[in-house]
Amino acid sequence: MFPAGKIVAPNDRAGLPLARLEAVPFADDVRILARSAAGAVAGLAEEWTALATKAAEPNAFSEHWFVAASLASLAGRRDIALLEARRGDQLIGILPLALERTYARLPVAFAQNWCHHQMFLGTPLVEVGEEQAFWAAVLITLDELDWAPNFLHVRGLAEDGPVHRGLKAAAESLGRSAAVVHRETRALLESELSPATYYEQAVRQKKRKELRRLRNRLAELGPVGADILGPDEPLEPWCDAYLALEKAGWKGAAGSALACDPATEAFFRDTLGAARATGRLQFRRLTVGDRVIAMLVNFLTPPGSFSFKTVFDEGYARFSPGVLIQIDNLDLLDRPDIAWMDSCAVEDHPMIDSLWTERRSIARVTVRLKGLRRGAVFAACRALEIGSGALRGWLGRGK
Repeated sequence: MFPAGKIVAPNDRAGLPLARLEAVPFADDVRILARSAAGAVAGLAEEWTALATKAAEPNAFSEHWFVAASLASLAGRRDIALLEARRGDQLIGILPLALERTYARLPVAFAQNWCHHQMFLGTPLVEVGEEQAFWAAVLITLDELDWAPNFLHVRGLAEDGPVHRGLKAAAESLGRSAAVVHRETRALLESELSPATYYEQAVRQKKRKELRRLRNRLAELGPVGADILGPDEPLEPWCDAYLALEKAGWKGAAGSALACDPATEAFFRDTLGAARATGRLQFRRLTVGDRVIAMLVNFLTPPGSFSFKTVFDEGYARFSPGVLIQIDNLDLLDRPDIAWMDSCAVEDHPMIDSLWTERRSIARVTVRLKGLRRGAVFAACRALEIGSGALRGWLGRGK
């Protein structure tokens, strides 16, 4: 049972009243349990970790170790709920959920999968084959909750993946639509080619020649090394080096580097420590002599993987160290357990897009909840979104 209390949204310090919630049954012995995430996360570690091994889609940002570190450092005063979908006693899906009070700059409350700025994919972990049952149980549960307002908004879904398709099927089975209200495309690394062959077909010859020249020029300053954190090496010095590099650059000047805020620094250190403990961490660096000039953090979640964070010494920018370490990173194509890597980069990222040729679409999806008032609010929001999109398109054609 989710204890009586409040869910505090970013723009609502008073919070929203939250009633006690009993387990809500669904067809075929599927039910939803809702509990406070802060109180439940530790006790779910074993089941949650097991769920990740049989999930329909891998997502490092929805695994237990990542969410636990996020709750410890980045939840702040917010009360995050965990919706657990169970078939009998078995956990088949889990969704961290929060209430928001502003939708597209409108003062409209809604339920949303909990995301933060260091979380680059929002697809929940759902056991393969249970995608539609999971979402149907979630929607039916939210329908019955007085504190769940207006609609469910799901951020960061891999578009047309099995979890997204399950949401669409569940919504349709309940007589609703699962509208994609926003999408972005970002680089993906996925190929049967060898690293060398992939690099040759992805990057034109003139650019490859220039990058070889830059690496050779870099070698004139000292021996160039490409290392991966070993299993017996201490993690802390690598974290120290990463945080120092980032803070010394433009992010430090802007106050947005991880080390500029004790909460984000703690999150980074805790997350990498937890990822390493569960065998999910790959930490790479590029050095010149004894100097670290670029670093890259990957999360390996077979059969997928995620490029989480990258940084380089801006004093060496003329040598393109960020590109050079990404070229080294192509050796993931040789791993039999990894089929693809999500760049986690913004759309049209100039560095990644010049190296990786595949793309994946990441969507935001909205589904209305049951009730006349909820339906009216949802319809009004969708009408404004559609009208705004049409206006932007019309203005764009006029340029």
